[in-house]
Amino acid sequence: MHTVDYLIVVIYLALLLFLGLTRKLRDSSSASDMILGGRTLTLPAFVASLVSTWYGGILGVGEFSFRFGISNWLVFGVPYYLAAFLFAVFLAKRARESELLTIPDRLAQAYGNRTAVAGGVVVYLMTVPAAYVLMLGVLCQFLFGWPFWQGVLLGTLFSVVYVYLGGFRSVVRTDLFQFGLMFVGFGLLLVMVVTEFGGPAFLVDNLPSEHLTWHGGNSGWYIALWYIIALATLVEPAFYQRCYAARSARTAKNGILVSIIFWFVFDFLTTSCGLYARAILPDLADPVASYPALATSVLPPGLLGLFALALLATVMSTVDSYSFLAASTFGNDIMQRGFGISEREVTVYTRFGLVISTLLAVVFAIFFRSAVDIWHAFGSIGTPALLVPVFFGFVGRRRLPPNMALLSVVASGGLSLVWYLSKYVTPVGTYWFGVEPVFPGLLVSVVIFLLTARRLDDRSVLQNVT
Repeated sequence: MHTVDYLIVVIYLALLLFLGLTRKLRDSSSASDMILGGRTLTLPAFVASLVSTWYGGILGVGEFSFRFGISNWLVFGVPYYLAAFLFAVFLAKRARESELLTIPDRLAQAYGNRTAVAGGVVVYLMTVPAAYVLMLGVLCQFLFGWPFWQGVLLGTLFSVVYVYLGGFRSVVRTDLFQFGLMFVGFGLLLVMVVTEFGGPAFLVDNLPSEHLTWHGGNSGWYIALWYIIALATLVEPAFYQRCYAARSARTAKNGILVSIIFWFVFDFLTTSCGLYARAILPDLADPVASYPALATSVLPPGLLGLFALALLATVMSTVDSYSFLAASTFGNDIMQRGFGISEREVTVYTRFGLVISTLLAVVFAIFFRSAVDIWHAFGSIGTPALLVPVFFGFVGRRRLPPNMALLSVVASGGLSLVWYLSKYVTPVGTYWFGVEPVFPGLLVSVVIFLLTARRLDDRSVLQNVT
């Protein structure tokens, strides 16, 4: 990168800190102010914050597009649009009207405090942003030549310092800024490669034929699996937090529907850039580097710096949001429910939780060294534990009894954890019976629901709630 590119990055970091630190929270701020910004999120802010937060895996998208072409859209696009649509239709309005702060708050309301604490631990582990901290380290290696550990530490520090002082409002203000950079950077890159190399005809002539098929060379079962994995959206803490923080139930529902449109547009930009990277740089050794490699080959100084901001903004907007989600879960759901701290102390313990979750993210990132492995591990365990209790805690007339809800969270999550660890004890390093760990846990959770759920007017549903 040229000196002007580095200058652009420095200006970006300075603006990020300025926006994030414009309004600091006091230790006496209420939990609602800290976690939800006082429930004043407007539609534009809702969309910008949710869109930027839910797209942190940008290097993984580049790798998949480079390797498998337009099937990226059917794997990382369409299943998540459908899941987000289901959330908007069935959950967004109910979540906002509940006037709650977090997912475990709903678990407590529906099933009791013990289930809420257990669910809080699961949510906390799912929201520690290890995968995105890892990507920051990789990006800093690509862009600046820093050692991986240095990129992890400095990138994470810049992503969370304003969250520590400003809470949810700081997350939203910086997300608005980063949202714009995401689209500008990838839009510029796509315009430049189309201008220099040509449009669809160039791709047809220079891509492997499978890159232009719906499957990209993968089996239909492999692609179908992602439609199951995408159901994790229904227990996605970032969605619930934005809905809880929205100005109204209508804002929450419409915000998700509008966000789907922006994800569709951004997927068009990122998938197209991945296709051009494969066509222009077919011998690239590491597909994870496809976006930075394409940018350095076609963008002049200045524009390269802007594209670097697009990559950084996409990842950093996710790091700050998930760091804060983990922190708020620690303060509001684990410490308050599990250890009985007062509501006044939630802000203090949320900040403490931010420090803990940041340290855990760095440790996990250095240990795993693979974002996909991190997503797979925590998603395979957390989704079965939460999907059925949370979804039916908002939807339908059947509800698990409190003791069965706790059993569902612990048994399904525990079984998936044991199943995940089985690959470390089998001779060939595969899961038991070749089955992914998410499925046994989901099966147990569904069976418990089918056998024990009762109608809401059945008094047995409400007994033993504490």
